Amino acid sequence: MSDRRAIPRAALFLLLVFPPAVGATTYKIDPDHTNVSFHVRHLFTSVTGRFEKFEGVIRLDDHDPAKTTVEGSIDAASINTNVARRDNPLRSPDFFDVEKFPKITFKTTSVSDIDAAAKTSKLHGVLTIHGVEKPVVLDAAFLGSGKDPAGNQRAGFHASTTINRKDFGLNWNKALESGGFLVGDEVKIDIDAEGVAAP
Repeated sequence: MSDRRAIPRAALFLLLVFPPAVGATTYKIDPDHTNVSFHVRHLFTSVTGRFEKFEGVIRLDDHDPAKTTVEGSIDAASINTNVARRDNPLRSPDFFDVEKFPKITFKTTSVSDIDAAAKTSKLHGVLTIHGVEKPVVLDAAFLGSGKDPAGNQRAGFHASTTINRKDFGLNWNKALESGGFLVGDEVKIDIDAEGVAAP
């Protein structure tokens, strides 16, 4: 009898001393509450655009944030700058060439500069645009998590980075009579994402 009691006591002792590791929570991006936007110079000001169709998964590891991973995919043809005569050329072979390269993708390779108090980090990964893969670093922030009115676990995230479009073969431009070019090379990308935890 005493041996049978010793087993659960030993198990309880192990749980108290060595609690089970907290695994990662998988969040699927909710497109209705997520925005993928970009900003690029045009002449003397800037144009803001967005992508309407995308998907992604964030595996957030609260126990070990360095193990957090992110994967995302954007439908390049869903680009929208609110001007059709600009969006159609952006989909053409002069820019994104969406028929040949329909997807823009990102996948993390590592996480660094983790600030637990500020809930920020840097996401290192591979960005693929126009069929060209390049390493990029995103400044990321965890905005919080909790239950929505329907009882679903949700979490919010923000990430941003700046790339040179020419690094990805997006080279089209037009020289100005006054000097310089019509479109800037640097593109700032901002992502405000809300994810729903997988059941």
